[in-house]
Amino acid sequence: MSRIKIFDTTLRDGEQSPGCSMNLKEKIEVAKCLERLKVDVIEAGFAISSPGDFESVQTIAGSVKDCTVASLARATAKDIDCAWEAVKNAADPRIHLFIATSPLHMEYKLKMTPEQVLERTEEMTRRAVKYCSNVEFSCEDATRSDVDFLCRVVEIAIRCGATVINLPDTVGYTTPDEMRQLISTVMGRVPGTEKVEFSVHCHNDLGMAVANSLAGVQGGARQIECTINGLGERAGNTALEEVVMAMRTRPDIYGVEQTRIDTRQIARASRTVYSIIGQKAPLNKPIVGRNAFLHESGIHQHGVLANKRTYEILTPEAVGIRTNNLVLGKHSGRHAFSNHLSAMGYELTDEELNVVFEEFKQLCDKKKDVSDEEIEALVTHSTTVAENEPNGFKLDWFAVQTTNFTTATSTVSLKLGDKKFQEVALGDGPIDAAFQAIDKIVKPIPHTFDIFRIDSTSQGKDTMGDVRIKLMAEGETFSGHGLSTDIFEASIIAYLGALNRLNAWVERQGE
Repeated sequence: MSRIKIFDTTLRDGEQSPGCSMNLKEKIEVAKCLERLKVDVIEAGFAISSPGDFESVQTIAGSVKDCTVASLARATAKDIDCAWEAVKNAADPRIHLFIATSPLHMEYKLKMTPEQVLERTEEMTRRAVKYCSNVEFSCEDATRSDVDFLCRVVEIAIRCGATVINLPDTVGYTTPDEMRQLISTVMGRVPGTEKVEFSVHCHNDLGMAVANSLAGVQGGARQIECTINGLGERAGNTALEEVVMAMRTRPDIYGVEQTRIDTRQIARASRTVYSIIGQKAPLNKPIVGRNAFLHESGIHQHGVLANKRTYEILTPEAVGIRTNNLVLGKHSGRHAFSNHLSAMGYELTDEELNVVFEEFKQLCDKKKDVSDEEIEALVTHSTTVAENEPNGFKLDWFAVQTTNFTTATSTVSLKLGDKKFQEVALGDGPIDAAFQAIDKIVKPIPHTFDIFRIDSTSQGKDTMGDVRIKLMAEGETFSGHGLSTDIFEASIIAYLGALNRLNAWVERQGE
């Protein structure tokens, strides 16, 4: 048996999907989660696509020590050179180049003949191999390619030094039987395949990404490309948490050793990514959804009480979901709080612990007990606050007046250093009025709301409001996060965080 490697492309394929863009600090936070998860490869981005992408790939490559770090590159000299510059300082750098091989893509997208694609494959694979020995070659739209031609491309790539061959289902078109057959056919017909690893990268347009990836493993693939929560173009990619737990639960079917993934980090990674993009897991999302381990049917409850295995094929603890969910309160000390965080899987610096503990104590003054979900929200929020622009506006105080028969009014006082500013505004509701008052003070450039989401951190009427805001301006996104038992306050804090980042970006453009 051989181990399956996990190639995570949350920061490339996942991040480029609509509504899922991340700034540099958010990408670094996701990269830390992936390193804790022990993925084998982090595809940190598409270095040539923008200066921001280059910076994020380069930064992640320099900070990640326990994973291969890859950059995507088209089969062009400029792309490959840029990818290498971005990843060259990684502990284990990889260049991931690709070219389309289906008749449709070659004719209409590349506008190249099959012979030109073969020539480009040879030339660019050789160029990438001159930079590093870890080169992955992908045949875009492989599942709609002519198999004979596909084999010719793969043979050239292997002969020129590629170490990983990826056969992607780029548009989610194939079926499990077809994917298994494609992998086994190419591996059986092309000379030298025993020297390289085969990989699958499946999209979920027909809801079969996980099934197709697992079928690829049965066909001989030893690397699966996936994303946290299945993020990705259109309907998404193979979900890491689903494909990993499927293989762990059914080793008798897939006949491989376990991945090196620390599955206890899955829930934390999932929550982190959802939080950054301003979303929540669907209730019935496999592995990480709120209902994944809940049983309401009387028959099911009876069976689970008698023996969990009657209706649970894996345990919540296996993916890092705590079921004892102990609560802490105002009498809990710093040491007990620190130990509780460690048991939840969080290792904070003394400075970070001080910030979170202070917020925890403030929350205890507002409610009797604090649940694990709320503590996790505090940890996430404290990280976000630490990343705020240090010279930005801060909330001093606010007041709102609203009824269901008059226009809402809000007065907001903000601090900027030693100065204070106050404004009053009317709005369609109290939050709109508060935001308009803030705009009068901050005077931001024109922007739109990409995301404005209000969630509760736990159950109960005294729960905290968890607000995520992403603003769009001039093609860039700027995020803010607010957390408070008062949803107006949480909304204001989140909006100010996003505006401060927007203003700081504008200032940097003028330098």
